[in-house]
Amino acid sequence: MNITIRNESSDDIDAITALTAAAFEHEEHSSHTESFIINALRRNKQLTVSLVAVENDEIVGHVAISPVRISSGATGWYGLGPISVRPDRQNKGIGSALMNAALAELKRLGGAGCVLLGDPGYYRRFGFKVHPGLTLEGVPPEYFQALSLNGDCPVGSVQYQTAFEATE
Repeated sequence: MNITIRNESSDDIDAITALTAAAFEHEEHSSHTESFIINALRRNKQLTVSLVAVENDEIVGHVAISPVRISSGATGWYGLGPISVRPDRQNKGIGSALMNAALAELKRLGGAGCVLLGDPGYYRRFGFKVHPGLTLEGVPPEYFQALSLNGDCPVGSVQYQTAFEATE
């Protein structure tokens, strides 16, 4: 696998949009608005980290990280997602490479921690786990996970950016 991971450029936006739509097209638990969310985060200047995985000059993966609010007032926390890998390139380590690069970048930026919504079996390998005092309303608690980058995990209710409500 000869993958390069780099920051997105303005020339990548259409490819990221198409890739994200394709990656989530057949996902049962998807809202199918993931590409709209990324574009809304970008428009609202809330896309803190946006990395692409490139193979043979083609974008085959993307990950987004944006700030979240925690009701306790804890600062420096971010939400990871959406993360997408082109369907024909899934299960080849691209998603893991994107996760590791995104978390390394978040650490470099001084982030306190990261939350995500996803399969606990998959995200556990990156250090994510359920923290009972940290919640996301309307979501089964076993799928909402956090990773502290500097020690303690805050307690409170998490709120994602309004871009996560985008429908177009």
